[in-house]
Amino acid sequence: MTRPRALATRVLFAVLAIMVLGGVLVAASTWWNGRQAARQSYDRILLGAAHDIAESIRIQDGVPLVMLPVSAFELLAQAPDDRVYYSVRGPGGTLITGLDPEVQITPPERGRSVFFDAALHGEPARFVSVSRRFVERDFSGTVDVIVGQTLRARKVMTRELSLDALLPMAAAGAALLVIAWAVVRQAMRPLEAITEDLARRDPYDLTAIPMARLPRELQVMLGALNRFMGRLEGQVESMRTLISDTAHQLRTPVAAIRIQAELAADEPEGAARNRALDRLLVRTRSLATLLDQLLSRALVMHRSDSAPRVAVDLRDIALEIMEREDHAVLAPGASLKLEIGDEPVMVRADAFSLGEATRNLLVNALTHGASPILIGTERRGNDAILWVRDSGPGPDDAVIARMGERHNRSARSGENSSGIGLSIVQSVAAAFGGTMEITQDGQGFRIALVLPAARDTA
Repeated sequence: MTRPRALATRVLFAVLAIMVLGGVLVAASTWWNGRQAARQSYDRILLGAAHDIAESIRIQDGVPLVMLPVSAFELLAQAPDDRVYYSVRGPGGTLITGLDPEVQITPPERGRSVFFDAALHGEPARFVSVSRRFVERDFSGTVDVIVGQTLRARKVMTRELSLDALLPMAAAGAALLVIAWAVVRQAMRPLEAITEDLARRDPYDLTAIPMARLPRELQVMLGALNRFMGRLEGQVESMRTLISDTAHQLRTPVAAIRIQAELAADEPEGAARNRALDRLLVRTRSLATLLDQLLSRALVMHRSDSAPRVAVDLRDIALEIMEREDHAVLAPGASLKLEIGDEPVMVRADAFSLGEATRNLLVNALTHGASPILIGTERRGNDAILWVRDSGPGPDDAVIARMGERHNRSARSGENSSGIGLSIVQSVAAAFGGTMEITQDGQGFRIALVLPAARDTA
């Protein structure tokens, strides 16, 4: 594979291409203007010489005579390397005087001053025709004066004018190219500094790249890169949390299951063996719940960053939780009621994550609360709320102060609690810009998921 060109080289080549294209256009324009200037200058010389010769014509004894003026030849001498032609012809094209009478130059129009191009001894030349009309007693008619010269002086003048204009511009272009290289290198320094910063970083360092005093374009790019690294840091942190929780939570239940299994195997048939098996079953169920919550937390953390936000009606989440009938398995004797209104309670979030959070709220109420248990939704100002209330007094203030933290367990939690459920609720609330609200009053103990309300959508 060919090595890709550096950004500075690409920019410099682009600047060089623009300058070359501009130089070609300017060179063409300069040559055209120089050619026009040379043509106008030498056309005026031709016209002046022709007028001088025309003014020198006199009528004597009915015959036009020409006294060639010196001034006409002084004008034509401005182009010393060019061949010169002149002729004076009377009515009917009769030659009165001329240089090289064998050459017949015919103008395209007669009776007026006109410039035209023709060949002079096989060489391109420029001519002017000037007519002078005489109306006298012994002569009446028009006398035509034709003066011409080759184009050598014009070409030299065009070349000199073009070079005089292009050489300073070429020098200026070279200087601009050097300046452009310096400017491009200066502009690339922030990118080089960012590259060095990333190269020196630890592989696990995903902190934001500083953007102070950087150009606006780089700030936009780095802002997107920092946001990406922030999301990546969240995913890495989720994996770290899952690994940490797994190592912290599984060690004790697995050891307890192993011990209970060994005790059950050592016990002879009878009540003692049955009690050991019962304890083993309790431990196994507790481990299953723990694994489910660990995986649920990891999945919720992943989806909170990757799943698209869609319009979700919190009433649908509450209804789905009721239809699962998980409470019939967790607490067969518990009474569960639903309190939702007729108006939609809309949020923009991930339905799966909201369902997991609500399920954990219900499991917490079934495990630690008292029946009856209510699931409800409501709209309060700009907030959309999904709540679960049990009829018990709730935990102590010290436990409430730590609710939402991982591994938050009290002495009354028992083996069925992993201390992770409410941390999932807290994570879901934070992911969608909301909070977890805890209320303790005469009606019981309520934990609510409070999210920013969205505009009602069909």
